[in-house]
Amino acid sequence: MTTPQVFSAPEKIVADVCVYGGVSGGVTAAIQAARMGKSTVLLTPTKHLGGMTTSGLGFTDFGNEHTLGGISRELYHRIYLHYRDAAAWTWEKQDAFQNKGQGAAAFIESKELATVFEPSVAERLLNEMLHEAGARVIVARLDREHGVTKEGARITAIRTENGQEIHAKVFIDATYEGDLLAAAGVSYTVGREANAVYGETISGIQAQLSIGNQFKTARVDPYIIPGNPASGLLPHVNPDTGGPDGAGDKRLQSYCYRMCLTDVPANRVAVEKPEGYDEREYEILFRTIEQGSKRFFKLSMLPNRKTDSNNSGPVSCDFIGMNYGADWNYAEAGYAKRAEVDKAHENWQRGLIWTLQHHPRVPQEIRDFYAAWGLPKDEFADHNHWPYDIYVREGRRMVSDYVMTEHHCLSQVVAEDSIGLGAYTMDSHHIQRYVTPDGIVRNEGDLQHHIPKPYPIAYRAIVPKAGECTNLLVPWALSASHMAFGSIRMEPVFMTLGQSAATAACLAIDGGIPVQQVPYATLKARLLADGQILSLEPTPKH
Repeated sequence: MTTPQVFSAPEKIVADVCVYGGVSGGVTAAIQAARMGKSTVLLTPTKHLGGMTTSGLGFTDFGNEHTLGGISRELYHRIYLHYRDAAAWTWEKQDAFQNKGQGAAAFIESKELATVFEPSVAERLLNEMLHEAGARVIVARLDREHGVTKEGARITAIRTENGQEIHAKVFIDATYEGDLLAAAGVSYTVGREANAVYGETISGIQAQLSIGNQFKTARVDPYIIPGNPASGLLPHVNPDTGGPDGAGDKRLQSYCYRMCLTDVPANRVAVEKPEGYDEREYEILFRTIEQGSKRFFKLSMLPNRKTDSNNSGPVSCDFIGMNYGADWNYAEAGYAKRAEVDKAHENWQRGLIWTLQHHPRVPQEIRDFYAAWGLPKDEFADHNHWPYDIYVREGRRMVSDYVMTEHHCLSQVVAEDSIGLGAYTMDSHHIQRYVTPDGIVRNEGDLQHHIPKPYPIAYRAIVPKAGECTNLLVPWALSASHMAFGSIRMEPVFMTLGQSAATAACLAIDGGIPVQQVPYATLKARLLADGQILSLEPTPKH
């Protein structure tokens, strides 16, 4: 496996394109820019590249396999070829694997695509593709306070915490949090807009519509001493929703780690009780079990008897309400605070597994069901077998002259400058727990809103307002409402938008023009030539 190059001393680096963020869309952006002949630097805060695609999200959110093209498709094809080799099946026989994926088959034979995979396989293949393209990789974090130098509306250089300077003609913010766009003075928002902002129906607080992953039959008491409000609320439960349905707030949909587990004894590491374990954190879990709940996270199967274990149910992997506080928010928090929050989430999930396997308040039937599962020895070996990256489902979102909203996702408005297609449900995880007027715990924020068909994502949504920055593109933290972003944010789409952003960056350099002035006809022609899927509508015959 190729690994990123780490510089031991500060130096000035000059490139045509600088991509900040070593996550999946950042890697595809760097690959595309390098393939188009531009000197390319991928600046990544962590040495392990790929973001969620290589950090446990192997049961890919495939809204529609027909929307997949370009480098994103190339990766899933390479993964498919990997698993065609019998030698790839080390912990189970190939014919024993059930061909099930998220929204598609695990292995789509007609298109030679894989939609499920082990994290280490995706990481190796992305590294190989990046190495083949010839992009330069630097491992360092952006100095978010003083690390962006601008002349007018143009970024001339960015600086890392260790003093390295990267001078480039065009920059791409591929971070999940939107760190570069914020440091560059570009407008953004955090949290949920009120419905009234964009004339939507499902943004903002949504207590009545939050029926997924909900306490359905269980009536869980919210108080430390059941029935006694004077005893105080259980941890992480709010006294109310904080406003009426449809009102905006600054809260974020919940995060978790996509746990990779295995039940193969020879490849299994036991999950120990985490340091500082406090069973009071799991009181809602115990009370939910007492009300009859039995399953608490998914065991979506990947090859070689591994899982992508994601949130499922009212109490699960999501550490609801723990990515923001009264005076802080993960998206804008400093690096130290983010690390603290990451660790709290890890401890919550490790504690969840340990509790389900060992705690005497958990019935033996449930303990027996979860007892077989542990962490794979051959995944995340230098990270205590725990995924590298927390699932930042939403951070900052740019506010540009064009905003993607639920109306685009529902095909009520169609963007004419497509750079890729969204195809997944408008998906928000829960955002808070609160006490209902009749005195029980309820979750709020989970919406799974169906879309009728794949829809175009606008180029204008990934470029800032021209007066704010003329040489920055933002393929992840793009200009979108909370619920529209909930559909667009899927990893295959991010990789597509990363490639499209890099293509536009190269065209802007070639033309000596701001990114806002890249001719869409020229951009579209190059995207199509490189295999991007911009529409599923039949091409008119002339």
